Amino acid sequence: MARAHKFAALSSVFTLIYVLAFFSIIPVPLVSEDVANQLIPVFPWWLLVSFGSYSLGTLGWGLFTFQDCPDAYRELMLEISQAKDDLRAKGVAVD
Repeated sequence: MARAHKFAALSSVFTLIYVLAFFSIIPVPLVSEDVANQLIPVFPWWLLVSFGSYSLGTLGWGLFTFQDCPDAYRELMLEISQAKDDLRAKGVAVD
């Protein structure tokens, strides 16, 4: 089973559980009904914000530690200089 299939299967299961809990068809264990009624509607937004925070954190850490990869750094700088030279040859001001 490919990753996409696993992700789709797990997403479907969690979505079904969420919908059943949202419409109070199944009770949420270890949480009172009042608290569940307040938390369940905002759960998708919490997941979205958490995923965004994780993505930005991962991206920021990758940028912060980029100089720890000297080969990738040199390769990227070479590609940037080649792109600038190509653009200059075509008459575009890049600096």
